Amino acid sequence: MGSYSEAFTQASDDREAFWLAAAEAVDWYEPPTTALDDSDAPFYRWFPGATLNTCHNALDRHLADGDEGRTALIWDSAMTGERRHYTYAALLDVVARFAGVLVAQGVSAGDRVVIYMPMIPEAAIAMLACARIGAVHSVVFGGFAARELATRIDDAEPVAVVTASGGLEPGRTVEYLPMVARAIEMAATPPRTVIVKDRPEITGSAADHAGWLDWDRETDAADPVGAVPVAATDPLYILYTSGTTGKPKGVVRDNGGHAVALTWSMKNIYDISAGDVWWTASDVGWVVGHSYIVYAPLFVGATTVMYEGKPVGTPDAGAFWRVIADHGVKALFTAPTAIRAIRKADPEATELAAYDTSSLQTLFAAGERLDPDTFTWASEVLGVPVVDHWWQTETGWAIAANLRGLEPMPIKAGSPTVPVPGYQVGVVDAKGTLLGAGEEGNIVISLPLPPGTLAGLWRDEERYRNSYLSAFDGYYLTGDSGYVDADGYVFVLGRSDDVINVAGHRLSTGSIEAVVASHPAVAECAVIGIRDDLKGQRPSGYVVLKSGVDIESETLRSELVSLVRNEIGAVATFRDVTVVPALPKTRSGKILRKTMRQIADHEDYTVPSTIEDPDVLAALAEQLKG
Repeated sequence: MGSYSEAFTQASDDREAFWLAAAEAVDWYEPPTTALDDSDAPFYRWFPGATLNTCHNALDRHLADGDEGRTALIWDSAMTGERRHYTYAALLDVVARFAGVLVAQGVSAGDRVVIYMPMIPEAAIAMLACARIGAVHSVVFGGFAARELATRIDDAEPVAVVTASGGLEPGRTVEYLPMVARAIEMAATPPRTVIVKDRPEITGSAADHAGWLDWDRETDAADPVGAVPVAATDPLYILYTSGTTGKPKGVVRDNGGHAVALTWSMKNIYDISAGDVWWTASDVGWVVGHSYIVYAPLFVGATTVMYEGKPVGTPDAGAFWRVIADHGVKALFTAPTAIRAIRKADPEATELAAYDTSSLQTLFAAGERLDPDTFTWASEVLGVPVVDHWWQTETGWAIAANLRGLEPMPIKAGSPTVPVPGYQVGVVDAKGTLLGAGEEGNIVISLPLPPGTLAGLWRDEERYRNSYLSAFDGYYLTGDSGYVDADGYVFVLGRSDDVINVAGHRLSTGSIEAVVASHPAVAECAVIGIRDDLKGQRPSGYVVLKSGVDIESETLRSELVSLVRNEIGAVATFRDVTVVPALPKTRSGKILRKTMRQIADHEDYTVPSTIEDPDVLAALAEQLKG
């Protein structure tokens, strides 16, 4: 498609031609004749009138091309020592049969299926099986607590839940079935079917729960089913992301735009083609796992690695290098947190010397800001380009990137490089006025967003408008602040709302506050995200006790940590609790969370003119210094 500037200009000036050309890489039942339907703006729809099947594009088409023997999926479990290799033919066979299981249970096109699984092949198989029959999957990260799962069940109203007996962590096992059972009890709209993949390492099975079905038994007996054509504009999946109110937002991804955008991205952003080995070290519970463990690599006929383990501790800081060496990985995509963990455990990279990582050509990072220290360390020890790029659950693929397959550009530490063709990124002030090069403000994207981005929020048009579209007319609000430099490079400085980023996981401070506030000793609280050298950010709680309450600080901290773990999940990594006499507020009653965050991070701050009592803020600053 030519150089970056040519592609970017065409995507901006003639999006019809650009995206219809990109759509030719997708296998359609009814090809698109129009790229964009803007008749119901701002609810844009891509490739109206076209039909396809996402699972067919991931699997069946490669068999038709004679590539049935190519390896599609490698599962590497550092927890069990087990490895499985699935050819495209073998993966298609098990996906088609599990799709048959779903059909036998009455699941049909448009029905929702919640998938609550660890990092095992069956998670990807369940996703692809849903896509095969036109069902809408909603994957919930296995580390979330029962209440969080119940909330998502009530919002999606699934007809089935697909789960496993549990997940494996270093030194412990996590039983899923008790959490699933509690979630279903709490849910107002429980599913009619539960299917369980039993793992021998975990206590408990489907047999322990009346009416629950065993994955292996049902799949072995099932008849395979074919791919069902769906409209390009039909939903493929719902993925929940934290909202500032604490109520999760169900991001909806369509089938057609998703297939086109991800197929285009693999070659142009990541330089990955058929036969290349690609490893995304993430989890299928997050958008990165959806886009780049399961769908995108399979769309282009690559081999995708699914890893069950940690960057350190399974067994050591050489775990990532071992996987690269064992499977001949060409490109690794991970979060900066993982690299920081490896560096912390092995600062001299001595473990790296034990492995031949010569197959690795690029390390891609996303999910949070890649800080310059981590960028420099990884670049030096690996000797390959370390490429940051920026995107969100809502966008589904990169907003800004260094397009390694289209036109590699000089790397600037701290920047994800330039806007990807299809995204017109700008920076505006509080009034919506576009700012110049180097001026910091709110990062926005001109509407319409490109294919593959969110089609809206599940059954909540008003919240979609209010969350993303209403702040600045004609723009999508990313919720991040930053600037664009004179060379067109984007610099993302951080969140501009109260959703924090913990090791690439977006968590609502509002939902954590709700749990902390439920403690009988707590009168008022605020939770902010403060800098963490390993995880990027971590939640820190500030608590005002009820009058007359006498409780030891360590006792309170222990009880609050336990509450958050039970209600939100261990993923929140909540452990910091500070008892304060009062919280700084504006005269209208708004807690000054941004100012508190600046104080906690030892940054310069300005006392807001709207503050109610400056002495409260001064006292907090003095307490935190001490």
